[in-house]
Amino acid sequence: MSGELYWLALSAGLALFLWIPYTALYAGLVGFRAGSTDLPPTDKLPVWAKRSNRAHLNLLESLVPFAVLILVLNVSGKADQSTVTAAAIFFWARVAHVIVYTAGIPFARTPAFAIGSFASLYLLWQILS
Repeated sequence: MSGELYWLALSAGLALFLWIPYTALYAGLVGFRAGSTDLPPTDKLPVWAKRSNRAHLNLLESLVPFAVLILVLNVSGKADQSTVTAAAIFFWARVAHVIVYTAGIPFARTPAFAIGSFASLYLLWQILS
């Protein structure tokens, strides 16, 4: 397995587990029946849980283009050590994004998001150049 695919798998794994904290809290607050509706009410969730949910959704939105870029790099043979590094940067930036977003740390969420986005843009540049 290439290094890029390793970091892609870790990023997907992160996305697979991020729903657990806010969903478990939600189930404990409103119960399974209320939480199983199509549009469950979120007014009872604390702010950190709402931010955790938003960080999860944001990762899912970023993961699709990242995955496509990693797959294209691997198929095209354009992967190299710099793209492995960019993939690792994407992963760690997304981990940082989840932590600072959920914790509500001011002015840290945007740089964490931007670093991950720039890593993906670098991957695109490597493909197109």
